[in-house]
Amino acid sequence: MAVDTTAQRAIALRVAKWLIERGRPDEGVGVLAAWAANGPNDSEGQELLAEALRVDPSARVGQMAFERMEGVPGEHAELDAMMARYAPAELAKLEAEMKRPSFRRAQMGFNNNIKFQEQVFHVQTEDSGLDQPHIITHLFADGGRVIKSHKRSYASEARRPDVAEFVRSLMKAQHLEMVLKLRDGSFDQVLAGKQVGGLEVLTEPPKVDNLKKLAKKKEGAPPSIVPPPPAHEPTPPPVAAGPPAKPIYTLHVLRSLTGGPERYELPSSASLIGAEGAVNLPGERFCHPREAALSFDAGHVMLEDLEGGNGVFLRIRTPVELEMGDEFVVGDQLLRIERNPVADDGPDPDPTYFYSSPKWPSSFRVVQVFEGGAVGCCVVARGNTLQIGSAVGDLIFPDDPLVADQHCLIEEQAGIMVLTDLSSRTGVFVRVRGAQELVHGDELLVGRTRLVLDIPTTRAA
Repeated sequence: MAVDTTAQRAIALRVAKWLIERGRPDEGVGVLAAWAANGPNDSEGQELLAEALRVDPSARVGQMAFERMEGVPGEHAELDAMMARYAPAELAKLEAEMKRPSFRRAQMGFNNNIKFQEQVFHVQTEDSGLDQPHIITHLFADGGRVIKSHKRSYASEARRPDVAEFVRSLMKAQHLEMVLKLRDGSFDQVLAGKQVGGLEVLTEPPKVDNLKKLAKKKEGAPPSIVPPPPAHEPTPPPVAAGPPAKPIYTLHVLRSLTGGPERYELPSSASLIGAEGAVNLPGERFCHPREAALSFDAGHVMLEDLEGGNGVFLRIRTPVELEMGDEFVVGDQLLRIERNPVADDGPDPDPTYFYSSPKWPSSFRVVQVFEGGAVGCCVVARGNTLQIGSAVGDLIFPDDPLVADQHCLIEEQAGIMVLTDLSSRTGVFVRVRGAQELVHGDELLVGRTRLVLDIPTTRAA
């Protein structure tokens, strides 16, 4: 039976991350290198190799995988051993071990600080284990005062074969639920002393609806709307047709540094964003000729990234979940969220002792990306929080007039990265990858051109 390399590589990435989280980085790097070299030298394999070298840049097996993928001859016995060791059957065993209940009394919980209304709060989520299957989350203020507690039982799910994974997901959702409720003002009366907080036993699933996650490109899936032509084939000339289709919706230009139309009236058929399409943005140097595609169907406007360009960015209305590698725009600054490199300055096995400045814990970092892809400034989070602004924050852009004093906030809560716009005037835009549904009033950023979507009321309804 033929091996589905794409599926196996996805499993390998999950298994490797799990091994690394459990303090087994050498095994994780071995899995990544083995499956980077096991299959075609494409973007999937290169991503696995990049992750292996990020974890351990000096790993010999990673260097062997690079040589194998590039066709460089050499001694690759260690790589071959890893490929034999982490065959599909072994990956399946490791993946099953990931989901197997590995706890009896309790799983490790989450503890995060969160700044809100000039106060620092603490959110703590704990599991009581299979003997007493429930999860409890406390919100603390003033160094120890309990504001609110949420408790949920998972007794009905305790016999699931993937109960460990289920409980972990439930803990994350309940933890985030408490954070979002604090931010949306649900506990303002309790904080003001006008209501009693106390313990609330909940039966419905955690409500995290106001945490939005933008659509992501499916691995290996080509764009389904107006795919770009192969590089070796010229774009065919337009075919003469009848009268133009009646406009259905409009993109109004809010900001353009190069002139051009004030609006683009678009039909229901697919329309390209880029010089080759209906939304041609003349003079916009950061727009690819085939940047993205828009289509209208049954009252819904869909935007699809066509890859290969600089991307289309969507203004966020509510807190948005980010993934490592996601890009976003604040003012005129293109930023990317990344993992912090694995520290390699610890003592040798001998051991060798040394002194250094204390290092604060940090969950992630944000880097500035310049034209051409060069990296500018880089700031690591203080603990689990990083704030961006022109006057206040960890990453400051004092010379950008489009950046507010306190513009946005990124927090790691229960292992999830959350980006929040702090009511800035110019907004925060996150890069769309894959197909994303748009609604009336959504703002898009293409290069430095800002557009707003106008769907007539009769259409939007």
